[in-house]
Amino acid sequence: MTTPRLLIVTTSAATMGPSAEPTGLWLEELTTPYYLFRDAGLDVTLASVAGGPVPVDPRSLAPAGENDASVERYLTDSAAQAAVATTPRFDTLSLTDYDGLFLPGGHGTMFDYPLSDSLARLVADFDAAGKIVAAVCHGPAGLVAARRADGTPVVAGRRVAGFTDSEERAVGLDRAVPFLLESRLRDLGAHYECGPDFAPFAVQDGRLITGQNPASAGPVADLVIAALKTGG
Repeated sequence: MTTPRLLIVTTSAATMGPSAEPTGLWLEELTTPYYLFRDAGLDVTLASVAGGPVPVDPRSLAPAGENDASVERYLTDSAAQAAVATTPRFDTLSLTDYDGLFLPGGHGTMFDYPLSDSLARLVADFDAAGKIVAAVCHGPAGLVAARRADGTPVVAGRRVAGFTDSEERAVGLDRAVPFLLESRLRDLGAHYECGPDFAPFAVQDGRLITGQNPASAGPVADLVIAALKTGG
């Protein structure tokens, strides 16, 4: 059996649009799935929208010893840190070589994922080919511009999770983002689902796997691993 290959594409947005408010990747939403994928034996490639160093939201990183276990592991992993510091631009890769796509979140995704035509095409192509498409928290912002061949949104009629409007208001960024993710997914015809705010929640609809918030990164990764290893 060949080793499943998974492409992770992160945000490259370091600020919230025209403002100087720092943002980027929410680190736990990369590190938790990254180590679960690697420990499960997957072949993982890390890339980003624009290439180069991935901006990490400073709010997602506490002093050493005070972080999620996967972030603490990352802080002592020079190879993983080097990969985050030197990502290729995802659309320079041979994209047909991968069995699945994973989009971690962070508020940065709200500012570059939806504007990337290349990412929208990648999501649509993977979905049409029956490959895994997965995203967590704000990562489903990478799904909103993707369209099927007939022009309908990829998420239309699909069970989908993502950061809730109430979670966005709770963190005080509902007016900083260009749109509310839950509302946009609903507007696109998705069957939006969620659990309690900030609690783990993940949902799978065929080969589309999504999660609600940072706490959902592990459950999403577990579903991705199972789907890649069983073909289900």
